Amino acid sequence: MVKNYLFNMLRVLILPILLFLTVNMYGQKAKIFTISDFDLTGSVKSCLVTATYGKEEFNFNREGLLTKQVTRFNEKDYDITYYKFQNGEIKEKRVENYRDGIFDKQTSIANIYVIDTTGSQRRVIEKIVSYANDFLDQYEYVYNKDGVLESINRNNNNGIENTIVSYEDIDGEYTTSYILNDEIQRSLRISQRKTKASGIRYVNLEKEYAEGKPFKALEKIYDDKNRLLSEQKFEYDTIIKSFKSILKHKFFYNDLGMLIKEETKEGGNTSIKEYIYQYDNGEKGNWIKQIITPDNTYITRKIKYYEPVLKE
Repeated sequence: MVKNYLFNMLRVLILPILLFLTVNMYGQKAKIFTISDFDLTGSVKSCLVTATYGKEEFNFNREGLLTKQVTRFNEKDYDITYYKFQNGEIKEKRVENYRDGIFDKQTSIANIYVIDTTGSQRRVIEKIVSYANDFLDQYEYVYNKDGVLESINRNNNNGIENTIVSYEDIDGEYTTSYILNDEIQRSLRISQRKTKASGIRYVNLEKEYAEGKPFKALEKIYDDKNRLLSEQKFEYDTIIKSFKSILKHKFFYNDLGMLIKEETKEGGNTSIKEYIYQYDNGEKGNWIKQIITPDNTYITRKIKYYEPVLKE
């Protein structure tokens, strides 16, 4: 069971790090966001978030999938992202940008996905174009018969790039490596720790390389409820030839699984933030106000729910 958990987590986490494989990469296999990604439960139809940076509105279908997101910086500057699905998979992702109230065709982008299962391998082809009809990039994600990503082929005006994705299992540690032109670009290792005091912990260590040499790393530790417990950033020290920690976050939760405290250590300095919540159903349900101390800032959420479907 542990092995399956680690393998499934590996498959979930490997796609988001594709964004960093090359400079100015527009595309990656789009993640399908659900209400749980936004700390929401129940039949949520929409969620309007008001914070210091502006407002964000999230719209979901009855299956709990994110279909529209509006990020509003002010009345005239905002971005709208649309997600369309087919047979449970992403079909389109469109990002429309508005500045000074005017739609910007040059910076607005459409990601179109086509799934090809005619051959022995499953292929997902992603084409990225601007709303001004400028071709930006094309990616082809190739999977084996078990649905595991094997390679990423990129084709644009600069030529063709092929990134090989390799997997390794050594004593329960699962590592995914991304290799471009025979040079490793990035790796992700997932392992398990078990202690009597803390129980099972899952450790995700992501390393980034420059010209095949270690550059920086990020370690995330989760509990068996998939809650992020700590996050630590590293930089590679070429003198001692090892990674050194530069920043560490610790996260603490209440019995409802809500984040109530965050501790940050950077150099010799330590700072603490605490979070207080108000809920839309007494002491449970979804939170509608988050107060952050000692800054005394807050975030509010207005949540709308779908009406229940009456069964005959």
